[in-house]
Amino acid sequence: MAHDTTWIDETFVDLDRTGPVPLYHQVSTRLEAAIRNGRLPMGFKLTNEIAIAEQLGVSRPTIRRAIQELVDKGLLVRRRGIGTQVVQGQVTREVELTSLYEDLRAAHLEPSTLVLTREMRPVDADIAAALGLNVGTEVLFLRRARMSEGVPVALLENHLPPQFGAITTEQLENNGLYQLLRARGVVIRVARQRIGARRARGDEAELLHMDAGGPVLTVDRVAFDASGKAIEQGHHCYRPDLYSFETTLVAK
Repeated sequence: MAHDTTWIDETFVDLDRTGPVPLYHQVSTRLEAAIRNGRLPMGFKLTNEIAIAEQLGVSRPTIRRAIQELVDKGLLVRRRGIGTQVVQGQVTREVELTSLYEDLRAAHLEPSTLVLTREMRPVDADIAAALGLNVGTEVLFLRRARMSEGVPVALLENHLPPQFGAITTEQLENNGLYQLLRARGVVIRVARQRIGARRARGDEAELLHMDAGGPVLTVDRVAFDASGKAIEQGHHCYRPDLYSFETTLVAK
């Protein structure tokens, strides 16, 4: 791994300052290559834009545009108070019955979880209807931040029927929710799901390291076991620069 600013000389040694290819594009493609071949590994913090521009002898807007291209591709992330860091790239998730924890592991990314809330609370009419319970029934409410290689990707809110109230914070920190349910004999067979988008609200932008009011992808899901009993209701929001959904469409 390169140290200090030596990575700049190593990465951009062959910039062509007289050719037809714009400098911002040359910077972007060389930086992308360094990320993809591992020269700049996950978590590597880039020198600030001004320092890179000065060392290369190019304008700051050139560097800013090059970096923005890689932010848009999900290879770099800007984190307030930290700077610009390398990430693995956008996680693409097929629309199927899997958990985010399992999807990250399948993509060879290291998931981690911060449990923000774990408590028993009475349900309102909407959650009661989704879970097939009486209004006021106490259920397990979970709110978690899910990270990929230490970078926040999603905020996960779930309501589970009272029989799952023994699930602990420690278990949630070290396992995916669906893993914990399977360990309790639950077989999830079907889910009703809606994918959408909205602006971040409340503390979501802060927890996801986004600008206030930025866009988030959302998923609302109710999952059912083999007998048709509702097992969990979830509302999840994802950073769109680090996460996307994929599905295959077949003509009839």
